Amino acid sequence: MKEEDIQRQLNQLMNEQNNRGTSKFEGYSPLEMHHILNSTFGSDSPIQLQELLDSDYQKIPILNLVKYLTGLINKSGEIKLTKMGFLPKKIVLDIYAQGFINEGNIESGFFKLNKEADSISINLTRILIEIARLTKKRNGKLSLTKTGEIIISNNHVLLKTIIDAYTTKFNWAYFDNFGENRVGQLGFGFSMILLNKYGLEKQLDQFYTDKYFKAFPGLMENITSTGIMPKEKYLSQCYSWRTFDRFLNYFGLIKIQMTNKKWDADKYITKTELFNKLINVRPHNKAHIY
Repeated sequence: MKEEDIQRQLNQLMNEQNNRGTSKFEGYSPLEMHHILNSTFGSDSPIQLQELLDSDYQKIPILNLVKYLTGLINKSGEIKLTKMGFLPKKIVLDIYAQGFINEGNIESGFFKLNKEADSISINLTRILIEIARLTKKRNGKLSLTKTGEIIISNNHVLLKTIIDAYTTKFNWAYFDNFGENRVGQLGFGFSMILLNKYGLEKQLDQFYTDKYFKAFPGLMENITSTGIMPKEKYLSQCYSWRTFDRFLNYFGLIKIQMTNKKWDADKYITKTELFNKLINVRPHNKAHIY
């Protein structure tokens, strides 16, 4: 057998292996997972974002926070920031009063809302519009960019822009105490695949956690110390908090039901009707050859 024939057979074998669905990836192939990880909503990925009706965009909390804040900036031309670069108290109180996202610590009175940093959702919104380049800072003032002026007038484009900023530019570890790791953010598209497949029925968050770390065991292996908490519990809480309480919840894609108000209460997850409208997930394509 000629050398080129051997190489051709090896290439064919590798191609077949890369395109063969595996159980740890819920039936998707390593090559499909490559697209899910590196270009989650790209043309070769099994996950696609679909355009919604205007009434559906109104159901996305973080999008409406972004729209409200950029609307304030657009109306006034600019907003003068504090010396530390935050939104002024008057603006913060105004935004929170709209009720886009209610935060437990504020609602319970544990935190008094006096500044931007007191509200995770408002702080996040200001960060997102900056890293998405919808706004710019000059001389201590926040104003819209030319691109931002165009994008905020189109709900679909704005949502895609905010999702991209949240998933690829914002550090998901920023608002928690779980350390600098990629848990949750790495493979967020796979979490969407899991939710698409199993989310119609109420599932414990641990159900998704187990499947996530089955797909990405290296994330668990890279954590060596978690203090007094067992590593598995620590990482499960990290994944659940970042994926459900933050990402999917803020974008209106899930409903969370807690058995009680304690921090370690059982947490049940179901996908919303909005998820089915926005997220289109195709099954593993057995015949697809890249």
